Amino acid sequence: MQKDPKKIDIQELKKTYKIEESLHKLDEDLIGLSSVKKRIQEITAILFMDKVRQDFGLSKYYPGLHMSFTGSPGTGKSTVASRMAELLQNLGYLTRGHLIVASRDDLVAQFVGQTAPKTKDVLEKSMGGVLLIDEAYYLYKPNNEKDYGGEAIEMLLQVMENKRSDLVLIFAGYSEPMKTFYRSNPGLSSRVAHHIDFPDYTREELLTIATKLFQERQYKLSFYAEEVFIKYLDLRCQLPLFANARSIKNIVNRACFRLASRVMGETGVFTYKSLTNITPYDLILSTLFLKGLKTFPMTKIGYKNDMRILFQILEYRKLGYTKKSLRSFTEFPLYIWKNYSK
Repeated sequence: MQKDPKKIDIQELKKTYKIEESLHKLDEDLIGLSSVKKRIQEITAILFMDKVRQDFGLSKYYPGLHMSFTGSPGTGKSTVASRMAELLQNLGYLTRGHLIVASRDDLVAQFVGQTAPKTKDVLEKSMGGVLLIDEAYYLYKPNNEKDYGGEAIEMLLQVMENKRSDLVLIFAGYSEPMKTFYRSNPGLSSRVAHHIDFPDYTREELLTIATKLFQERQYKLSFYAEEVFIKYLDLRCQLPLFANARSIKNIVNRACFRLASRVMGETGVFTYKSLTNITPYDLILSTLFLKGLKTFPMTKIGYKNDMRILFQILEYRKLGYTKKSLRSFTEFPLYIWKNYSK
């Protein structure tokens, strides 16, 4: 049996191409999305193996790199695209490894003769990196004879074929419209090698994302605030235009704004706790709770010693007899949720 004349240390080669570093960054950047991370690892393995084969003197092969990302907004598509650009540069498939995000407005003009220059400009800026086209299906409007989206698609097709060694295109958008888009443009679909679906985040993952965002800003949810936040998530997820992690970021920002407003109005002395603790009051002021949440005060004495006293306080509060401040240090809130299904 002939001995292999050449051996390559895989771990050393991984360090050279920064494989583990890139995948670790992706894992840190994204909460959950295990199916997406698995697909990225599989693609990375194919590309890495191709580099190893080249080191053994085997024929050079450019695997298909163009991709399709489908899923709701805020599920990490741009983050994954950015990490893919970095990884492809480390492996030598891209010269610059940057990410350009574009939409129909960046590529298609309203008047004849203007689409080609716009598309060409975006493509030139993207060379050596990754071009992510968000909501790509808006490029194609078959019912509008005066639409120039088809011209942009033709230019993209040419670049995908002729410049595939130094530009990766990623088409992104909702799943069903993207299927229609590919069926209507078979030449484009055949050039997309990797289709990755980005699932919506679970409630637990959304809470983890929120906690991480608060921690990055050096805030934290108090015990009761976390309970209110979870209910907020349940309600917000049912409404239109919910954008997963993007919406969570907006919620976190608004809670921080309300904390600042509350603390400025109610105290003359700042403490570490007052500057960092997100309370239920910083969440229930949302319009989402106007018809769904009632807040009652419970005294600690009544709650600990005699439930009858507690219920008396609640009844008096409803009748208007209790005039104690809701934010008094001798009281803490009880949150009663209405039935939202009615």
